Amino acid sequence: MDIKQIPLHELHVSLGGKMVPFAGYEMPVRYTSDKEEHMKVREAVGVFDVSHMGEFMIVGPGALDLIQKVTSNDASKLVDGQAQYSCFPNDKGGIVDDLIVYRFNAEKYMLVVNASNIDKDWDWVSSHNTFEADMMNVSDDIVLFAVQGPKATETLQKLTNVNLGDIKFYHFAEGELAGKEMIISGTGYTGAGGFELYVRQEDAQEVWNKIFEAGEEFGIAPIGLGARDTLRLEMGYCLYGNDITDETSPLEAGLGWITKFTKDFINSDALKKQKEEGVSKRLVGFEMVDKGIPRHDYEITNETGEVIGKVTSGTISPLLNKGVGLGYVQNGYHTADSKIFISVRNKQLEAKVTKPPFVK
Repeated sequence: MDIKQIPLHELHVSLGGKMVPFAGYEMPVRYTSDKEEHMKVREAVGVFDVSHMGEFMIVGPGALDLIQKVTSNDASKLVDGQAQYSCFPNDKGGIVDDLIVYRFNAEKYMLVVNASNIDKDWDWVSSHNTFEADMMNVSDDIVLFAVQGPKATETLQKLTNVNLGDIKFYHFAEGELAGKEMIISGTGYTGAGGFELYVRQEDAQEVWNKIFEAGEEFGIAPIGLGARDTLRLEMGYCLYGNDITDETSPLEAGLGWITKFTKDFINSDALKKQKEEGVSKRLVGFEMVDKGIPRHDYEITNETGEVIGKVTSGTISPLLNKGVGLGYVQNGYHTADSKIFISVRNKQLEAKVTKPPFVK
């Protein structure tokens, strides 16, 4: 598989970004250290270039019908300028991908999908497009900057007449910022507040430069994928390929809140039956009681050493300075404060089930 480069690849190399293959792209994993970059976002402001993400425009009279068919959440509840977290259920009880649906108007939507799944998702949605909706894959035309942290609004407000304070969480506006037209979205994957900017590729370098000039007084810094992962884990946000996959159902993953049985969608009958009968395993958050770092695929056991599940994501929280993670456990071990054990190098280290976010 050919590894692609994001449009500002050379910029990230010049900034000292360590480039690694991720989801089919060469991406900056870090510039300084994961901990330093993590704390920059929690305490001030940092910028992620996440241009590897995929964007599909769905347009026309059949756009909403198609989205309602392929996504689990109820997009009919959206108003213009609102976004919604959702997933594509597959026909076997699992998840094709998770995504964000943006509504511009009744006949114009944008779906933002994970980089590793762009082709898979496009084929999946296309195969169910019996509604004659117009579909455009604009992933290569859009550069996506996530400007995140408590100083993000103050930084960006210098560059736009759009009142950023009016853009609520999971809402967006189309307007000019840094002299360029773009989508300014009150979304992010960090829990630190801020915006995601959907910028035309030809404007990307200029917009990046102006953001960094505006944020200089706050010590703004570029942030890599390493800190993006620790930030999302502190919030308990799912990562596709780890915590949700083609084999995990949205109900097992704790995504019942985005699974609306008030409409008909792909595999909704089977998922509704699963909800009525109950699931046998659940995705939980946990904090380490003993000192140790939980990692993907480590076994989770009970007090007697019986394997009851598996870690899907784990790290040391830079803010809490202890291990936190997500993992699937057998039903019955999923309630808050349940004692579980993580198998780390043949040792059973104690942990307790904790409802995310781990950082309030």
